[in-house]
Amino acid sequence: MYRRLLPTKNNLKMRKNNKEVESILQGLINKRMRAMEEGEKSENDLLGLLLESNMKDVDENGQPSQGMAMEDVIEECKLFYLAGMETTSVLLTWTMIVLSMHPEWQDLAREEVLGLFRKNKPEYEGLSRLKTVTMILHEVLRLYPSATVFSRKTYKDMDIGGVRYPSGVFIEVPVLFINHDPDIWGSDVNEFKPDRFAQGISKASKHPGAFLSFGWGPRVCIGQNFAMLEAKMALSMILQHFEFELAPSYTHAPHTVMTLQPMHGAQIKIRAI
Repeated sequence: MYRRLLPTKNNLKMRKNNKEVESILQGLINKRMRAMEEGEKSENDLLGLLLESNMKDVDENGQPSQGMAMEDVIEECKLFYLAGMETTSVLLTWTMIVLSMHPEWQDLAREEVLGLFRKNKPEYEGLSRLKTVTMILHEVLRLYPSATVFSRKTYKDMDIGGVRYPSGVFIEVPVLFINHDPDIWGSDVNEFKPDRFAQGISKASKHPGAFLSFGWGPRVCIGQNFAMLEAKMALSMILQHFEFELAPSYTHAPHTVMTLQPMHGAQIKIRAI
């Protein structure tokens, strides 16, 4: 990817940063592989699972024959640890902004969290029982999807919506526009109404496949469940210990810089409870 970019100042900086990230990840992977080769038990995390799977099937040269190449392992780590962290942090930012605008929903979410966990650390089993929190996160993702558009490429000649597309055509799916289409979501499409997800994603709109914030089909976001679990955990801990509201300096101006972000930041006043 980076070899095809023009050698502008920003592109050269991006290439340098990418090489540095890959070098760090390569070091971590090599260290973990040496430990596993010396008999150390694999840690039950993403990297450990990837490497353990690769080491189960090697050829006569000691290279993975069916597993992932080292470049693929590095890219998977970049995807989960960098892209995953960015999108989840943006989701939490918008959630705190929206709950500051709608304190009644903030109170409902806090009541649910405290009812399940009190002030104790949220446990995995309980996170799946957070109905109100889940509805809030889905509605925030609808209004402010981290990825405002995603692309697909036709692999053969096909008809889509009555239009014939040849093989090799790139099609952009405007997620942000679809998530704000009144013909799909109703006349209240621009309102924050988490209860539209009370019966699940498929019944939240007039089309069961309209919620595209994580993509759809075989290319749906591989980290969807992890991201939701992470967001529920973080939001629960915030609600347990803090009340929050928007500062007077906050200006609502969503804009896209890779992900959909508040242009002027998120100035939020927080009070410990």
